[in-house]
Amino acid sequence: MNIILPFQSLGKNALTFLRELGQMGLFLALNLYYMIFPPYLPSRIIKQIHFIGVKSLPIVILTGLFTGMVLTLQVYYVLVTVGAESSVGSVTALSLIRELGPVITALMVTGRAGSALTAQLGIMRISDQIDALDAMALNPHKYLIIPNLIAGIICLPLLTAIFVVVGIWGGHLVGVELTGLATGTYYGAIADSILFKDLTLCFYKSLSFGLLITWISCYKGFFAGLKSHFGAEGVSRATTEAVVLSSVVVLIWDYILTSILLFA
Repeated sequence: MNIILPFQSLGKNALTFLRELGQMGLFLALNLYYMIFPPYLPSRIIKQIHFIGVKSLPIVILTGLFTGMVLTLQVYYVLVTVGAESSVGSVTALSLIRELGPVITALMVTGRAGSALTAQLGIMRISDQIDALDAMALNPHKYLIIPNLIAGIICLPLLTAIFVVVGIWGGHLVGVELTGLATGTYYGAIADSILFKDLTLCFYKSLSFGLLITWISCYKGFFAGLKSHFGAEGVSRATTEAVVLSSVVVLIWDYILTSILLFA
């Protein structure tokens, strides 16, 4: 066996990764450039806000409710052993605002809306609909990509806020109604512990997650079937890659943003 082959394979994979990363960066920069100039297509933006935001609302509410309930249940039975059950509300709220709210909302939107965006654009690519837009002198970036980016940036902070509020209310159901903690103690701890810095951290995370999810999903769908695995197989592969890559990037960026903003 040639001992050079593993290093050649490693180098090839590294170059492929860097090339893909560069193409994704150029794709984002191009769309941000086009975003400055008219036409702005408000009807398309509203349609994508409905698709990404409104249609994701049921799963976000359901996930937020049970996340808050199970988090409060776990926290209560840990803190009650050390006599600190009065801090249940603050631990639940801070966990939802700083981490669980933005991250879980982003993962839910990735699974529901991000995969659909990739599949939709991928089908348009393999059926030559995107090429038809070019042939009709319609910019496919303005018509297909930019409304999704704007909708993602608008919807993720709103969905995250709903997730956090529903999660805190779910924690109230468990902490007050089930374990017998006083309502004033639960909400008083929340009011005393939440700082403006926590809210800005949550906002910046959800804002960036909205851009990351739509960027990656649109990129994978826009170029589905052009490089390898043509046809339906290319669309399915692009959709899988979009969901996996978006989820991983969300988790990595969550750590980076927390390190920068929380401890700055």
